[in-house]
Amino acid sequence: MVKLNKIYTRTGDDGTTGLVRGPRRAKHDLRIEAYGTVEEANTLIGQARLSAANQPRVDAVLARIQNDLFDVGSDLATPGIDDPDAEYPSLRVRPVQTDWLEKQIDHFNADLAPLTSFILPGGTPLSSALHIARTVTRRAERLVAALVEAEPETGGEPLRYMNRLSDLLFVLGRVANANGTKDVLWVPGNYGDVKKGE
Repeated sequence: MVKLNKIYTRTGDDGTTGLVRGPRRAKHDLRIEAYGTVEEANTLIGQARLSAANQPRVDAVLARIQNDLFDVGSDLATPGIDDPDAEYPSLRVRPVQTDWLEKQIDHFNADLAPLTSFILPGGTPLSSALHIARTVTRRAERLVAALVEAEPETGGEPLRYMNRLSDLLFVLGRVANANGTKDVLWVPGNYGDVKKGE
């Protein structure tokens, strides 16, 4: 368990930060950017939950995701190859966590009408908040993908998890729009009242 008594340490005043193991890294290091953006997505999911009071099933899913995202962050903050004989194994994202996301996608998507167009973020406050969280999740996913390419020992499960999470947030955004009935559809080339030639 984590025990925090002192909040500031001054050790980061030189622009570096510590990881679970290994040498300190610059605060703009790709690994730090990756798990920092995962944390950003987590905060936005927490904010979305403020609008989920009338959606208890969605709120329960988001609560579990918030906990799982701390696992993702811990995984990304632990570089290097794990020692299989270590007394305390590293906390890693497990395939069962990603599989759970897929089950949630299938469950919630089953009651949604098929899309006939891309949708615009919006509709209800909860849906809008989930779309914001989704786009930051996609940014985190891109950073994790770059990290896996730069440091292959990172492993692919955090990347798989973030990929599925963005899909689930999209589906939950539709659920929050009265199961898609309040989705705002994209109308390609919709110029409104603009006259031809203007």
